[in-house]
Amino acid sequence: MAHKKGVGSSKNGRESHAQRLGVKIWGGQQITAGNIIVRQRGTKHNPGIGVAKGKDDTLYALIDGTVSFRKTRNNKSIVSVIPVQPVNAE
Repeated sequence: MAHKKGVGSSKNGRESHAQRLGVKIWGGQQITAGNIIVRQRGTKHNPGIGVAKGKDDTLYALIDGTVSFRKTRNNKSIVSVIPVQPVNAE
């Protein structure tokens, strides 16, 4: 008996699409509420002020503002949204 698989079965199995994970909006960029900031598996980045975490660990903005990434003392990444200051039209 042959000890190699048939050519067909060993070359198949790549029909799934890539997951398109990663940072979608970088620090310093403007964002509107509901937009996705990071798509991730697990909590590589953690939600801060103005950011929520979806059930698939996706981080998204709760408010309009500017995205901010920072590291905590124990080297955890925190993503926050700093609200836009309204300009007084006087």
